[in-house]
Amino acid sequence: MLVIASKLMADGGLHPRQSTTVSVTHDSDGATSIVRLADCVRLMQSDLVHANPRSDTTERPVTDVMLYDPADDWTSLDGRIILAVGCTYGSPEFDTFLQRASAGNAAAVVVKAYGANLALLGSTADRYSMAMLVAPHDADWARLAALARSAVVGAAVDTVSGVRLGDLYAFANAIASITDGAASIVDTFGNVVGYSTLPGQPIDEIRRLTTLTLQEPEPPAFDPGFKRVYASNNALVMPSPYAGMDRLALAVRAGGELLGSIWVIDPGDEKRADALQALDRMGDLAGLHMLNARSESDFGQRRSSDLIRTLVDDPPSAPFAAAQLGLDVAHEIAVAAFSIVRPERGNLDAVREVRRLLHLITTICNVQFGTSHSAVIDSVVYALLPADGANPRATQRRVIEEICTYANTITSGPLIASVGSIAPKVEQVAQSKDEALATLHYLGKLHRRGAWPDAQHISGMYEDHRVPLSLLKIGHFVADAGLHFDDGIDRLRRHDQEHGTDYLPTLLAYFVHNTNISAMAASLQVHNNTVRYRMTRLAEEFELDLEDPNSRLWAWLRLSISELSGPS
Repeated sequence: MLVIASKLMADGGLHPRQSTTVSVTHDSDGATSIVRLADCVRLMQSDLVHANPRSDTTERPVTDVMLYDPADDWTSLDGRIILAVGCTYGSPEFDTFLQRASAGNAAAVVVKAYGANLALLGSTADRYSMAMLVAPHDADWARLAALARSAVVGAAVDTVSGVRLGDLYAFANAIASITDGAASIVDTFGNVVGYSTLPGQPIDEIRRLTTLTLQEPEPPAFDPGFKRVYASNNALVMPSPYAGMDRLALAVRAGGELLGSIWVIDPGDEKRADALQALDRMGDLAGLHMLNARSESDFGQRRSSDLIRTLVDDPPSAPFAAAQLGLDVAHEIAVAAFSIVRPERGNLDAVREVRRLLHLITTICNVQFGTSHSAVIDSVVYALLPADGANPRATQRRVIEEICTYANTITSGPLIASVGSIAPKVEQVAQSKDEALATLHYLGKLHRRGAWPDAQHISGMYEDHRVPLSLLKIGHFVADAGLHFDDGIDRLRRHDQEHGTDYLPTLLAYFVHNTNISAMAASLQVHNNTVRYRMTRLAEEFELDLEDPNSRLWAWLRLSISELSGPS
């Protein structure tokens, strides 16, 4: 088992040249838990770069973490990761530091490049047979120390029921063996973080796709199946929406926090009841495994993020999450959503900008409200905005506009911000989040269409766009309920695409200008007779009965939804 022992100042801070250690102790049977440097680097890879990654460096065992102090005796360096505070590449002190670390059999050193070439740093480390991890020049040493300690703890090897704690692939195999159905473990982002590989178990096409891409086809926040599973405390039978095999599913929680879900292909009528009971029994164990599998370095921030995610995605557990976050459930709140528009997502620059945005939102909310609760979920930054004062919506609008104003300091790309309606109860925060996200997506579509050609950043409240958002909901309902039929609109669209005609814009102008031929002709920049000719063709060739009020309403609704949806 791992025990953290840190020599910190009375105020809890870490100062340069102060030592801090993380010790690996023996288990009760006398065996020592072994942590490899590669395991630690995997957990720290977003903040550190391995300058000389080779098998002789990555496989080194790690026992401790310490900050460099030249006055320290350094009696035992074996297996330690040493943070080289105050050492600059090329200085005599730097060479002395590497020599002492190598002689003491340290596991690795963490340095700042300060402009030095990464390959040069790697060759220097090779000269001393040392593993070298390089941090950004503006990295905070205290944070790196905490990061390294968390990585050592997170990479520790433990065993629960014959499966290494946190090994979600081995745990998925155990689930599949017990339930007799192929199993997948999915986190709250929709990432497949573990799946079974037992031979002979039947799978369908969606299972093949998710194991290849390691991603669910629909994010859990938008998938009604995931929402149904999250709302239950027990394993459920879930019919497949993809004409594939049915699933058994269980939401995974730890102490009320939503961590993800387990999905097992239904083993059949005779085995289903036993498999459901087995899943229910494994719920707590699954939570333990998923907790230990999380690779986020800042555990405090991750816990806050998980609680906010639970609050906005899991209404039954919302009161628990609110209590853990320190929220007063008697006070109303609204959810704000922020997204940076970038041509590429997931690269290093985009990730850094999202982190800076999170920090900016946290700072401004702290100034305005005296508190801040924010988190990154699926590249969108969410913030909980209190609804205090005589005019809370005006305050919330001003706060997101202020965040947009300061966004120029963190990103060159446009920032889109939105706020959902105020949730009177903590269980309704999820609805506010859905409204904020829907508004965010709608504003993004308007931005891509050039609705704000001169605007650097775009912000809006849910009530500002309630009508088009409601129409989009109707459009989703029409699609989900299979209410599409040959009403002529689709044939009209195909005809325009294939023959270069303008019947669809003409029909749209017909509704926009309330059947006024002159206004239609002016907007379309054609002669009045051309408009009359087109309308006659519309009624005759595409069987559009525009004299019937109901048919006219249906055509107008279909066109409106199509215009609002636009290209995905």
